[in-house]
Amino acid sequence: MAAPSPACPRRLLPLSLGLFQGALLLFFALFITYDESSALAEDANLVANQLYSIFPLFQDIQVMLVVGLGLLLTFLPRYGLSALTHNFLLLNFSTQWALVLQSLLHHFHHGQAHLDLRNLLTAEFAAVTVLISVGAILGRTSPCQLLVVAACEVPIYLASEWAIVTHLGVLDVGGTITIHVFSCYFGLGVSKALFGAARQPVHPRETPTHRSDLMSLVGTLILWVFWPSFVAVLCQPGDAQRRAILNTLLAMSASAVTTVVASSLLERDGKLSPSHLQNGSLAGGVAIGAVADMAVPPVAALALGSLSAVACVLGFRFLTPLLARKLTLQDQCGIHNLHGLPGILGATASVMAILVASEDTSGSRFSHVQALCQAAGLAVAISSSLLTGLLAGAALRLPCLARPPDRLCFDDLLYFKIQDQAENPGPGGTAEEGALALKERV
Repeated sequence: MAAPSPACPRRLLPLSLGLFQGALLLFFALFITYDESSALAEDANLVANQLYSIFPLFQDIQVMLVVGLGLLLTFLPRYGLSALTHNFLLLNFSTQWALVLQSLLHHFHHGQAHLDLRNLLTAEFAAVTVLISVGAILGRTSPCQLLVVAACEVPIYLASEWAIVTHLGVLDVGGTITIHVFSCYFGLGVSKALFGAARQPVHPRETPTHRSDLMSLVGTLILWVFWPSFVAVLCQPGDAQRRAILNTLLAMSASAVTTVVASSLLERDGKLSPSHLQNGSLAGGVAIGAVADMAVPPVAALALGSLSAVACVLGFRFLTPLLARKLTLQDQCGIHNLHGLPGILGATASVMAILVASEDTSGSRFSHVQALCQAAGLAVAISSSLLTGLLAGAALRLPCLARPPDRLCFDDLLYFKIQDQAENPGPGGTAEEGALALKERV
């Protein structure tokens, strides 16, 4: 029997993206306009104030996602080009897809949709969930599979975010519950359904090198610097935004120092683990989001940053191997350690902060209800994301999505023309053998 033509899966990515972009052009032409404000001077001043208060923080978030997160994913030595490019592609695809879904909802309720910077910011937050989730399956999936994850996750995130924030009234200005916890367990659900009960063996190209760890740590530093903008961008300008920035800086500073302490103590020779530094230093930013704009004392932000770093480092050291051994759970980037565990810790801290505040105000009944809502929001985020992630992961098993075979994983040669092929041989040992294997399989 003749081998199937490789043209179909090879052309699936450009065809699907081309159709998506073409449909998007038509949709925008018919349903979306810019928010044309009134010509009154006070309205113009209001628009200008909103622009200048949001856009600098929005630009910081762009640097975080495109440069910082992209470089963080380059710890795989021969998959850096793919990690950066796929991260960039998913960011743009998911943002546009979220804009379409938001506009459709607005159109059905209010007529023609108007696009402004806040709509774009909300859409980009939806894209963040995708970028985090695919970290669990990084390197073992095709671009088409990643796009399917984005297509499934964005509408589920928007629905979950509405249920948690709008319906339950959960306080989560920095996305600890709605973004970090949700994306973590959605990604783990996808991974579990995709790889099933078969434990994935350690791939020879998985081991980071000195150079790849250095590039990944640069990404960590960029994320660390700009993280306060991510937490504070949706806060009310003024005192709430000031508190969010200060609390985030304190929490992340504590997590950076505590990561060094915990990592060194866990190693017999006292040396530091690069993966601990790359992730634990950011754990405080994940945990603080749920309480960032609350009136918590500075020591609470420091304590939360330290505890989240300890949880992250212990997760890498003990929990990830345990989950892989007992549940055959693949978590390539350790998203459970950076986003799941600190996210749960931050949600718990928000419950405690609200209960403590209620005691200071003579036991307000409303505060007790709010604390219950915080706990309910966490439960909704975990359960909804895990269930839908399992369903999305099952869809990724379709043969037409061209999942790469194990011997071709974690290699840029699978998707890119590499000029220095002599220095970067293909999976079969040489670039020619790798290209031949690719033509036969993909």
